Amino acid sequence: MTNTRSRSGPLVGVKVVEIAGIGPGPLAAMFLADLGATVIRVDRKEPSRLGAPRPLEFDLGLRNRKSIRVDLKDPAAVEMVLELIADADGLIEGFRPGVMERLGLGPDICLARNPRLVYGRVTGWGQEGPLSHVAGHDLNYIAITGALHAMGRAGQPPTPPLNVMGDYAGGSLYLAFGLLAGMLEARNSGKGQVIDAAMVDGVASLMTVTMGMHAAGMLSKTRGTNLIDTGAPFYEVYACADGKYISVGPIEGKFYRLLLEHLELQDHPQLQAQMDRAQWPAARQIFADKFRERTRDQWVQQLGHLDVCVAPVLDFDEAPEHPHVKARGTLIDLNGVTQPAPGPRFSRTPAARPEPPAAPTTDNAIAALKDWLPDARIDAWRAQGTFI
Repeated sequence: MTNTRSRSGPLVGVKVVEIAGIGPGPLAAMFLADLGATVIRVDRKEPSRLGAPRPLEFDLGLRNRKSIRVDLKDPAAVEMVLELIADADGLIEGFRPGVMERLGLGPDICLARNPRLVYGRVTGWGQEGPLSHVAGHDLNYIAITGALHAMGRAGQPPTPPLNVMGDYAGGSLYLAFGLLAGMLEARNSGKGQVIDAAMVDGVASLMTVTMGMHAAGMLSKTRGTNLIDTGAPFYEVYACADGKYISVGPIEGKFYRLLLEHLELQDHPQLQAQMDRAQWPAARQIFADKFRERTRDQWVQQLGHLDVCVAPVLDFDEAPEHPHVKARGTLIDLNGVTQPAPGPRFSRTPAARPEPPAAPTTDNAIAALKDWLPDARIDAWRAQGTFI
């Protein structure tokens, strides 16, 4: 029943039911839909949105799929969703533990209806553990893993990295990764399973290399004193003459020496021993003074095409105009809204240009259901008023 004519990407033919929520679940659904999966979003009769309210066209995590609106306290609506689940490869939900069970859509019921279903659950704390039923946010999840403590400048409090690391890297991407791994296994075994994607686990996984460096004695617990946390003067952000910033990161010796040459600092005695930590404070000041001599764009013009690991710090309005970003189409304009293109890229099965977030209308709901149910079933559910 799936209409794949308007879709492309490596996941064409994969079908996922998304139980609408906020946070990492919708973005995981977007990742899958971007790559061609057929995703239907099961929303409340009063549609839920991603965090802070905004006009639909800017709710970018909702792109590439349509929704149906139902009242999951209605047994008929639950039965309708189970009919969708019966034809699904995967399911996404992001409620606190126990909510889906109380709705009658817990893993046992869904897997009984569809034994090959991969049931993806994403939460901050996970399905088990002392905090599993406690409220939390990205900041809290990265805090208990050690990640937040490591981020920031010397002598300053930890610096939150927006909500990219916990919600989206440790949550959305790990959920999508887990779902794909589970669906691949189910194709061999014919059996589904439950994916417990906890943001604390995902963040901890992302910290694997960093924790190994700490265990080896190569990374101090004192933030802002290490190689890649602004401790080193050659891995830093510097202000330029116009108040804009440039990122400087030549860790490797050959790149560092080339930077010194093009800054005409190759003979400066305090910059010769790159890894001499005793020289780092003085070296930082030398670099800071040097980069204040010109504007950001002047430095980019001089250094941007050299192997010196230098790039401008751009804001959201500037980034789409950067020549490299523009050449690759990393950021695209979709109906006047700048947003990331689908990623990663596939040579034989490229993803299609995204479709903007769809309004939660009855017509769109019917269009979405046509990928899942026969027309007669859609008409029957509509006649009962089960969905909007």
